[in-house]
Amino acid sequence: MPFLELETNLPAGRLPPGLPQELCAAAADILGKPAERVNVTVRSGVPMVVSGSAEPCAQLLVSSIGVVGSAEQNQRHSARFFDFLTAQLGLGTER
Repeated sequence: MPFLELETNLPAGRLPPGLPQELCAAAADILGKPAERVNVTVRSGVPMVVSGSAEPCAQLLVSSIGVVGSAEQNQRHSARFFDFLTAQLGLGTER
């Protein structure tokens, strides 16, 4: 049962409608798990600093037994989540 926690300093009004559902569907696809088993939490407006800057940013924590273990798996999953989040949130690739 995957758990995803997305935190961003973007205000709720700047998040795309349906983001939790879209992230759930993306996670199911990326992790190869049924969407019915994926749990997603989205927290907006979180005071955050990344690389010394408080410009718009986000971080994602993914916990799932059996799919986030090897370095190769993590690299593949991270790249796909990165692409999804930068597109959905309109963040620069450095954020």
